[in-house]
Amino acid sequence: MQEFFQNVSRYPRYLISFTLGIFLTAISPLLPLFKRPTTAVMAISVLVAAFVCITFTLRAMLGLDVG
Repeated sequence: MQEFFQNVSRYPRYLISFTLGIFLTAISPLLPLFKRPTTAVMAISVLVAAFVCITFTLRAMLGLDVG
């Protein structure tokens, strides 16, 4: 039984490692864009615009109302 709990206790560490790996893999191609101020501003603008677009789309799809 102890072997079972030892195995189950490894899952949170795996989840954290997996999530960090995906995050770092997604971010690493964008890091060179932040070396110059002009491209950094554009990259941040695109990321914010994408987040806002996804937020509005999900609110419309789910029928959520802010007011």
